[in-house]
This record gives sequence, structure tokens and C-alpha cells, in this order.
Amino acid sequence: MLNLPNTLTIVRLALIPIIVALFYWPTERSNLFAALVFVLAGFTDLLDGYLARRLHKTTKFGAFLDPVADKITVCVALVLIVEYYSVHVHEYFPHMNLFVSIPAMIIIAREIVVSALREWMAEIGKRNMVAVSWVGKWKTTIQLISISGLIWRYNEAMIYAALGLLVLATVLTIWSMVMYLKVGLTSMSAQDMQAPDEQ
Repeated sequence: MLNLPNTLTIVRLALIPIIVALFYWPTERSNLFAALVFVLAGFTDLLDGYLARRLHKTTKFGAFLDPVADKITVCVALVLIVEYYSVHVHEYFPHMNLFVSIPAMIIIAREIVVSALREWMAEIGKRNMVAVSWVGKWKTTIQLISISGLIWRYNEAMIYAALGLLVLATVLTIWSMVMYLKVGLTSMSAQDMQAPDEQ
């Protein structure tokens, strides 16, 4: 059960409190280090999936833990930046906090919806029908870059560029969720049509 890919996933979970601690550490470069650790966590997410497939080390434990670690990492980072830009909104343009909070709410809601959908699809043996699409992969990449920039906040140019990327990631988030829901709803309709015949 504890192979290299799963170890990387556990390491990613262990990095979460480090990100939080660095984010709030009152030093000049702590936000840079917090962003770097967040990027490292994102890199382990890519690496453990690649190694699991490459080394044929796919396990049920890894299939469960990997998306959990990914979603916890992203959700914690989103909560951190929502709190920061809500407190420091006066340092930026009016309603800057809304441009961070609303995308964060949409992204977190999407993760909950898609996770529930994948669990249900797994129960009926159609888990592969909601595999990660190219839209989801782009969403994840852009989301990683945008959150990293909003954590680092080196200067205003970086913050506003990262904010723009967060909005783009949100659009891709909605797009990918709609794609998954279309597949899921089609399967649900098929299940409902089969149900009377099975009774």
C-alpha cells in the first residue's frame, strides 16, 4: 500500500500545515516560501500520478488519497488568499476581495460536486467516464499558477496577473464541471430507465 506514489501523496498532505505556517509567518520572504511550497505540492500531485502509471503502482489507497490530498491543498490555499485579500482589500481596488472570494467559492463548490459525481459513477462501475479531461488539466495548471501568484504577491503586477488567471481558471472550472455533469446526468437517466425493469 505504501509505495513511492502514495508516499508522495502523503508528503503533499504534510506540506499543507507548512504552507499555512509560512503564509502567516511575519517575515519578508515567508510569502515567497509559502508559494514555493504550494508549487512543490502541485508538482508532487503531477509526479505521483505519473509514477503510479509508469511503475504500475496504482492502488485503491492511492486512488482514494490522491484526489483528497489535491482538493485539501487547493481549498486550504483558497481560504488563505480569501482571508488575506478580504483583510487587505483597502490596499487594492474596491471589491478586490470579491474577485478572489467568488472564484474561490465556485472552485470549492465544483470540487465537491465533481467528487460526489465520481463517487456515484464508481458505484455503478462507470468511473472512467468522468476521467480528467484536457479542460480539467488546463484548469488545474492555471489554478496552480494563479494561487501561487496570489500567495507570493511580489508586486501589484503579479497580483493582478494572478487574479486574471484565477478568473480564467474559474471559467475552465465551470466548463469542466458542466462536461462532467452532462456525462453524469446521462448515466443517471439511463439508470432510472433500467430501474423499473430490474424490479
